[in-house]
Amino acid sequence: MARSISPKRSIRPSRPAYILEEQIGFILRQVWQRHATIFAREIGINLTPTQWAALAKLTETGPCSQNQLGRLTAMDVATIKGVIDRLTARGLTETSADPADGRRLLVSLTRAGQQMAEKAAPNALAITKETLAPLDAKERETLLVLLSKLR
Repeated sequence: MARSISPKRSIRPSRPAYILEEQIGFILRQVWQRHATIFAREIGINLTPTQWAALAKLTETGPCSQNQLGRLTAMDVATIKGVIDRLTARGLTETSADPADGRRLLVSLTRAGQQMAEKAAPNALAITKETLAPLDAKERETLLVLLSKLR
C-alpha cells in the first residue's frame, strides 16, 4: 500500500518581511507611552507634556511669539495655540503686543506660571532620569546623540 503525504502536514511559513516589534516607529511609540505614564505620575502638578514644554521653554527664552514658541517646542500652529489658550485660561501665561511689531503678540509667563515652572522643574528632571534608568550613563549619552540625529 502506497503512503500519500498527509494534507495535515504543515509547512512552516517563511519569516515575514515586516515584523512590527522590530520597527522604529513601534518601538518609539512604546517608549513614548512609558515616558508619558512616568510623566503623568511624577510631574506633581496638573500639566500635560505639551503644556510643560511650553512653560519650560518660556522659562528658558523669556517672552516670545506664539509662532516662535511653537517652533521651539516642535508643535504645529494649532497645537501651540491650544496649549497657550489653556495656559492663559489658567493664569499661567499672558499675551501682550510686541513693542517691535504691533501686529505680533508675545507670550510670557505670569508670576503663577513662573512659580509653577520652578516647582515642576525638579520633577521633570526626575522624570527624565526614570525614563532613562534602564540604561547606563554611556548608553544614555549614545541614545540621546542618536535620537538627535533622527530629528
